[in-house]
Amino acid sequence: METLLLKGKAVRDQVFSELKEKVAKAPRKPGLAVILVGDDAASSVYVSHKEKGCEEVGFHHETHRLDASTDENTLLELIGRLNRDRAIDGILIQLPLPKGLDQDRILLSVDPAKDVDGFHPENLGRLVSGSPRFVPCTPKGILRLLAHYDVPLAGKNVAVVGRSVIVGRPLTMLLSLKRSDANATVTLCHSGTKNLGEITSRADVVVAAIGVPKALGPDEIAEGCIVVDVGINRIDAPERPKGTRLVGDVDFDALNGRVAAMTPVPGGVGPMTIAMLLENTWEAMCLAEGLDG
Repeated sequence: METLLLKGKAVRDQVFSELKEKVAKAPRKPGLAVILVGDDAASSVYVSHKEKGCEEVGFHHETHRLDASTDENTLLELIGRLNRDRAIDGILIQLPLPKGLDQDRILLSVDPAKDVDGFHPENLGRLVSGSPRFVPCTPKGILRLLAHYDVPLAGKNVAVVGRSVIVGRPLTMLLSLKRSDANATVTLCHSGTKNLGEITSRADVVVAAIGVPKALGPDEIAEGCIVVDVGINRIDAPERPKGTRLVGDVDFDALNGRVAAMTPVPGGVGPMTIAMLLENTWEAMCLAEGLDG
């Protein structure tokens, strides 16, 4: 069987093109503020990608780089100022935060109307109730990616492996909503799940978001399945110039040619996350200005 690779770049480029056209006709540029605390290397790379995305579609953007020793009150004061700034429509706190900072308190301090990451309890609650405002970017990107490749979800059995508030839990809610691009039957699996392979091997679609390299393979995933790999793990690869390479949470090589479709790592879900962040920021601006979007 030939496995269809669900690549995100073409979908991201389409979203960027649509946003660029909308911004050109908008009364003002949408504004995104990113707060980066500390010098985590991966976080710095992600922030750079977000800056480039904003430049490409014509958004106003600010990046506030703070030292790892920044105290909580200083950070909260900055968020308060951004909450009041009418040029800023979206505020993103780059995670993880350094130890000593209360992540929950900081995320709660963001105005829900500017929470374009979709992590504020108010926005998560709206998702659970079936009337989402800002859907977390990675789950939203997964549905957009599957829709682009005409992968039907209605009535399908989906196993989501991983229960983080960033991916697993909101994706489970999103997939179960009664709408054309979802309406699936979802099982949320995690570290306490017994006989994981029995559940995933019966699924039509498996979403892997556990942060463990190559954790799922042919023993856990049936032939003909649709596989969405959210994991990004760096492993040793002496044959590579840098000595490492990126792999996902599924064993790509073992599943390629065995499953119907699969997202590659890198290049699958990753590009969609930033595209959905910018789309959420556009939607935040439209809400602030009373526009239809």
